[in-house]
Amino acid sequence: MKLLFAITIAIAALATPSAAQSPDALRKAQASFDQAQTDYLQGNYEAAAKGFLEAYIARPFPQFLYNVGASYHMKGKKTSDVASYEKAVEFYGKYLKEEPQAQDKARVEKAIEVLQAEIKRLKDAGTAAGSAAAAAPPASPEVQQLGDVKVRGLVVIVTEPQNATVYLDDKKKGAFAQTPWSGSIEGEHKLIIEKQGYKPVETVIAADPTKLVQVISPMSQEFHLGWIQVTSNVPGADIYLDDKSIGAIAKTPLSPGQNIEPGKHTVWVTAEGYDEYTETFEIAPAREKKIHAMLKGTPVGKLVVSGMGIEDSQILIDGAVACESGPCIKNLPEGGHDVEVKRDGYKTYSRRITVRAKTETSVKVQQAKAPGRSDAVVAYVIAAIFGGGGIYLGLQAKNLKTDLQADIDAGMPPVDNNDPRFLRGKIYSIAADGCFAIGGIALATAIWYTFRDKGPPTRAQIDVHTFAVMPQLGPTYAGVGMETRW
Repeated sequence: MKLLFAITIAIAALATPSAAQSPDALRKAQASFDQAQTDYLQGNYEAAAKGFLEAYIARPFPQFLYNVGASYHMKGKKTSDVASYEKAVEFYGKYLKEEPQAQDKARVEKAIEVLQAEIKRLKDAGTAAGSAAAAAPPASPEVQQLGDVKVRGLVVIVTEPQNATVYLDDKKKGAFAQTPWSGSIEGEHKLIIEKQGYKPVETVIAADPTKLVQVISPMSQEFHLGWIQVTSNVPGADIYLDDKSIGAIAKTPLSPGQNIEPGKHTVWVTAEGYDEYTETFEIAPAREKKIHAMLKGTPVGKLVVSGMGIEDSQILIDGAVACESGPCIKNLPEGGHDVEVKRDGYKTYSRRITVRAKTETSVKVQQAKAPGRSDAVVAYVIAAIFGGGGIYLGLQAKNLKTDLQADIDAGMPPVDNNDPRFLRGKIYSIAADGCFAIGGIALATAIWYTFRDKGPPTRAQIDVHTFAVMPQLGPTYAGVGMETRW
């Protein structure tokens, strides 16, 4: 009872804002958290719960309430203590009340359900706190299945002044949080912190899931810089500043914005399926520029290229590489587009596809292996053999003719008309012509074998589905939705 009364008084003390915002509050929370973590690892769960609660009193972060519940959870599991289980359920519930969108909400709710059943089981068995039972029964299989609970670390980001924008690793991902912020982050990350009229701050943190990590960042004023905000009617559009070749600097909405050097600048805002928005402006020091890009959509359809082995294929659209590997999904302007699918060792698929607005054209490619050219090689070899034979026989016939002519011209003695060289020369000449003819046929056949399209071609099954593009508006976005019909 004394402990519960102390807890009630401690939580009531949180109503004093000055206590939570004291300059020493984070230091006190850090010290209490570190001691509680040590107690938890040593199995001193009662002391750990008290320490985490003191950390919560110093700085009311919901994760501290979860750690209080986890400490009582583990005490109840080790000792089958009903009172500890009841406190675990209580603080798990407070955690979810203060963090209603917690990512682990379903898991914590499941733990609460299991622990409530365990409390009933133990009470029915007469093993509530203060009973005379000789030994507490072991935890139920359901409690065992929950496993040993681990307390959580916390990352706290505080700036002076507050309400600065925090980006995690890369501004292209959009704003991560506004200061002050607390939550769980794992691993090493770069923090980019910006606020209008102040010099940006970059720092690297190594978050530990078992520790309280504090990032306290004073920001110095920077009066010579301007400030830019970029929004658009299409969320997630790419923003380029001054030089498109360096890539997008962020995505819409770029709000609350970022610092920018005074002077003349050009902004481009692009989104697939929309016309590009461009604006050139000049900004003075300590001034703010707000840009709202109204992107106008062109009639577009969607092209989807898939098929067996497509992950090893390169897809080109209108002569440019659209996807280094498939499947390939692209929004394309309405009209005709040349599509090529290339893969080493397979026949290239090439076809002009007509894309219509508000349709999805699916191209499912069935790739055929490229044929071997061994038959062409054999034909080239035969052509070479007979061509070489024809040349040799032709030279022999020419040599015999030259000898005979020399003897005829000498006339001493006259050449006999029955001289066997006449017959051999004719045979060589006819044989040479025959070899040339066969070689020519073999060469023509080899060329045909080389360029003929042997075997089945690469084919594709083309399906067209219609979808409706509808404007959608919400409290934090505007864009288009898509409904597909087959």
